[in-house]
Amino acid sequence: MKTLELPQTDLTASDVVVGLMRINDMSDEDVRALYSASRDAGVTMFDHAAIYGGWHGCEARFAEAVTLSPSERAAIQLQTKVGIRQGYFDFSYEHILSSVEESLAALRTDYIDVLLLHRPDALVEPEEVAKAFDELHAAGKVHHFGVSNHTPGQVELLRRSVNQPLAFNQVQLSITHANVIAQGVAANMGGLDQSVDRDNDILNHARLNDITLQAWSPFQKGFFDGVFLGDREHYAELNDVLDEVAAAHGVTPTGIAAAWITRHPAHFQVVLGTTNPQRVRESAAGSDVELSREEWYRIFTAAGHTVP
Repeated sequence: MKTLELPQTDLTASDVVVGLMRINDMSDEDVRALYSASRDAGVTMFDHAAIYGGWHGCEARFAEAVTLSPSERAAIQLQTKVGIRQGYFDFSYEHILSSVEESLAALRTDYIDVLLLHRPDALVEPEEVAKAFDELHAAGKVHHFGVSNHTPGQVELLRRSVNQPLAFNQVQLSITHANVIAQGVAANMGGLDQSVDRDNDILNHARLNDITLQAWSPFQKGFFDGVFLGDREHYAELNDVLDEVAAAHGVTPTGIAAAWITRHPAHFQVVLGTTNPQRVRESAAGSDVELSREEWYRIFTAAGHTVP
């Protein structure tokens, strides 16, 4: 499992992150099995959000099932997100502070390693965000900050007021949902849908500003449309190529799907959404695979993307 020294932070973390949005209905034993398999595979970072599992439900479920000794807590990074409420988004000063306090209580921890602003709040007041971040940071309750699903312009607006580095942007990315990468490959191609810039160049903005991009839904076809792995009805060629490349590297197609993301020089972290310990192990094995340029582009085109 590769680890990354995350820019603008003092963190060294695994490039595979285990997301815990689906653990609310799992037994203590199953949550512990998922956590143990993750740690054994080299995972150090675990991703939560206030909204997961109902209000702070998955955070509480994690802490109920997994007892962290002080040394184990120091060895991992807990990340959570704030801002999604029932039917609306809220980056107000009051909500950020109250949600973080509730996350700390649910997770049974004194601090959060990384706090992300979840989907953009159209009514955001950057000065309120800055005030909340200053207080949380000064109190030692949050060590590092970032965003999720934000455009470069939205990040820059926040950066004008926020004093702490915005060191992360969590965005949707998989081989088949790869517009963050694919648009730049086909830039300036009139009439080609792939060439349309839908996110204001998130990728290059992140690389230019030392922002770590975290890829969520790394195996999803689209927006929670199911996984492409094994889907030969819609992605027969892609699965054939994944099988072949996986065999060549001695890993599974799941590992290659993760390796395709971690191969990119932007040094993405891959945020898994699985509750299956074996898929965590397979993804972690893929982290150690270094795909060649030819292999990477072959997978890219097999997914239907254009290389002009």
